[in-house]
Amino acid sequence: MTDNRGGTAAGAVLGAATVATGLIAGVWFAYVCSVMPALARSDDKVFVEVMRNINDVIQNPVFFTPFFGALILTAVAAWQLRGTPAKPWALAALVVYVAVFVVTSAVNVPLNDALAAATDPVRARADFETPWVAWNIVRAVLTAVGFACLLRALAIRRAR
Repeated sequence: MTDNRGGTAAGAVLGAATVATGLIAGVWFAYVCSVMPALARSDDKVFVEVMRNINDVIQNPVFFTPFFGALILTAVAAWQLRGTPAKPWALAALVVYVAVFVVTSAVNVPLNDALAAATDPVRARADFETPWVAWNIVRAVLTAVGFACLLRALAIRRAR
């Protein structure tokens, strides 16, 4: 295994970054197309209870590994690919994923925390659902764009 720019190690890290980013894009997409539309059919008490449960159980190594791994691996891949034609694509993916990380940390997690602390399910849902869904769509789109950038970086790297 070599460490040279665009070498074997760079290919492995870029591949792992792509897989991790794809997994997270899939998580956000699942919320967009199934979880939130299904919960929208529920009454307020059920909606709040289920979202609280989801927010509790998602905090585990199976989710956190690709969520944080995508950020770290993409940064490492961009650094390893310096001086190669794939670098701009890896950098674009990194910028987009940093935006996903910021949206998640600055919007979705505080909304989750407020939902967990709320006592009135009607008010809690009214304050939570619309902004959380909208910002989840933003992070789903951004993560998909980052995934596409990493796929392009892989294609360029393989074409060399």
